[in-house]
Amino acid sequence: MIAKMAKASIAVMIGAAALSAASFNTQAEKDRQALVKYFEKKFSDPVKNRAMFPYATEDELKNFIHPVKFEDFRMGSYAYNKEGRDQYEEINEMPPYEDNVDAGEELYNETKGIKQCFPDPAIAGEYPRFDTQKGKVVTLSVAINDCLKAHGQKPWKLTKGKLADLEAYFAAKSKEAGKKVHITIPSKEAAAAYERGKKYYYSQRGYLKLSCATCHVQGAGSRVRREVLSPLLGHTTHFPVYRLKWQGLGTLERRIKGCEKNQGENPHKPGSPWMSEMLYFMAYMSNGLPVDGPDIRK
Repeated sequence: MIAKMAKASIAVMIGAAALSAASFNTQAEKDRQALVKYFEKKFSDPVKNRAMFPYATEDELKNFIHPVKFEDFRMGSYAYNKEGRDQYEEINEMPPYEDNVDAGEELYNETKGIKQCFPDPAIAGEYPRFDTQKGKVVTLSVAINDCLKAHGQKPWKLTKGKLADLEAYFAAKSKEAGKKVHITIPSKEAAAAYERGKKYYYSQRGYLKLSCATCHVQGAGSRVRREVLSPLLGHTTHFPVYRLKWQGLGTLERRIKGCEKNQGENPHKPGSPWMSEMLYFMAYMSNGLPVDGPDIRK
């Protein structure tokens, strides 16, 4: 009898723990579903929904590809910008990042410790992660450098170079395996980190008093100079990217630094809690989308 009671108690405890763990992402999942609904509605018929495009002309709205399916958002603004997508597809016939993927594969096979830390290279959609032991968000870039340091090597630059090449290889293997973005929120502390990241994303900063959401939620689809603004939904799926402006490959951290400069703010340091937590929020918003990197952007 006592044994049965003990077993029953353990079963209840395990069930409660599982229920509690599942509830840590409740708010984040509400946020994600609301974002998906917003973007699917916005781009279902841009002309009809022109009130959602306050800065676009009638002529510009007619150039959008619509309707846009959920999975298309992995392509960023090329999901709905017809002119930009034509150019994108033409350039991608001979991807300029192929050498980077090859270099990344070589680094994976020859760099001490990397294979031990990342036995399966198809992991691009699983980061950033909340490390419960360290009590913080760890991006893939930081995880790679932690691995290098653990094996007695110097860390790499978090924005380009070897680290971007290795991430390109991870992304390519993830895309090849059909992996999707899968970010988890395993604890109360992780949920708090997600909320801080969301706050950073929606807060006005810099002398221009802009937030990331100003351009990439409300402004997504609007034209700034000659470029059409990309959406938050899908933002993390295609990195690292080869930017024509850079004439090279760069990580998501590099792109965030550039955005911060553009909005009149002193950029946050890649690998900092601020940067890592905001990327955690951004990546969760793309949950369920296919990994589509490495890719090319202007």
